[in-house]
Amino acid sequence: MHPLVVILGPTASGKTKIAVELAAKMGGEIISADSMQIYRGMDIGTAKIKPAKTKGIPHHLLDIKNPDEPFSVADFQSLARNKISEIAGKSKLPFLVGGTGLYIQAVIDPYEFTEQKDILPYRRKLYALAEEKGEDHLFQLLRNVDPVSAEKIHPHDRKRVCRALEYYHLTGKPISENKKATKQKESLYNLAMIGLTLDRSLLYQRIEKRVEQMMAEGLLEEVKGLLAKGYSPDLPAMQGIGYRELCGYLNGEYDLQKAVALIKQETRRYAKRQLTWFRRDQRIKWFAADHLEQNFAKLTSEIMDFIGRTISL
Repeated sequence: MHPLVVILGPTASGKTKIAVELAAKMGGEIISADSMQIYRGMDIGTAKIKPAKTKGIPHHLLDIKNPDEPFSVADFQSLARNKISEIAGKSKLPFLVGGTGLYIQAVIDPYEFTEQKDILPYRRKLYALAEEKGEDHLFQLLRNVDPVSAEKIHPHDRKRVCRALEYYHLTGKPISENKKATKQKESLYNLAMIGLTLDRSLLYQRIEKRVEQMMAEGLLEEVKGLLAKGYSPDLPAMQGIGYRELCGYLNGEYDLQKAVALIKQETRRYAKRQLTWFRRDQRIKWFAADHLEQNFAKLTSEIMDFIGRTISL
């Protein structure tokens, strides 16, 4: 059973910075568990790590698909598990780092996807239905097969509604059943699961600052560039937070100030959903990351101690 360190938490909680420091000190390599960072050309809006900040630590499963290429949870599961074996085979410590709860759970737990159907035709069908009959119709389909998940997903969050419907299509089971079963599952790895948490007001301040920084770094230009390359705003990748709202602005639906306010609002909602998902998993050891800059050395030391006590290295 390979050792595996999982570092998770809401967006803007400091996962990347801590993971790089730990991997540098513990001889590790990092596997991204972010459903948006797989896409090439989507760097600013996904908060993808800049090469200068990696400290030479290999980062895997970044920039592996174009925005119009299909990619499923089952694809991620296969790629990530192969990377874990590859890294462990070099006597390095694999770190799975990100905020996409379903991706993490699909890797570490015995998720079994039924025969690997090509999900793209089904995904196109869902998006066509949304265009033809509206997002409320799509949401009603989800309520019919998985009312528990429907209670937790915004009716107009097309990407998450589609992901839940795709999961049901692939497995024949509601995605909410797998969430409830997490506690009973035995992981496939020798796990240390680290969660980063912080006071909500501080988290929201970080989110505000991050969105403003993204805009200053050229997020709008990034979105314009993707559209100029012919990527449709209706693609699943372009429904990601930041991209969807700026496409709306460029389409004349509202002004730029409103678009930025929407990005902040949707990011706060996303962070709240992430925490709701992760807090169901009793295996996670939570660490306070409220004042990361001042407490960085102390926090990384505490996490290293926890990893050393929890898994056999």
